[in-house]
Amino acid sequence: MKQSMLKQYLFYAFLGIAMGFVVARIGFADYDELHKMFIFADLRMLYTFAGAVAIAMLALLPFSKRIPKQHKIFQPGTIPGSMLFGFGWAVCGACPSMVFVQLGSGKVAALMTLVGIYIGVLLHKKMHARYFRWDTGSCGV
Repeated sequence: MKQSMLKQYLFYAFLGIAMGFVVARIGFADYDELHKMFIFADLRMLYTFAGAVAIAMLALLPFSKRIPKQHKIFQPGTIPGSMLFGFGWAVCGACPSMVFVQLGSGKVAALMTLVGIYIGVLLHKKMHARYFRWDTGSCGV
């Protein structure tokens, strides 16, 4: 491996670890905090998510002027798939990236979430290939 590639990988690993640390410290990987958000008992995390989305939109706005609009394909499975994703997130207390933060925090139960994500991806791949065959709009993935 080239020295420059190693430096790049180490840099990204550092960013990932730092992000995981920050996310764990503010409670985004804590099941109880997420549960409070989903039942609207504590809106702090919901406001944080909304603020992050707003900041990201503003930060990416200058780039949107230069990139031509593309025709996006709407799949029939988008709505039920996103509902299933949200249900899994609410039950497990983790979106896919948070599983690794939870594991890094020593929450062994996150292994079950990781297994569930893996099974879900495999099932989607098999079901999509056999029954649906919708155009994903991706580059052959």
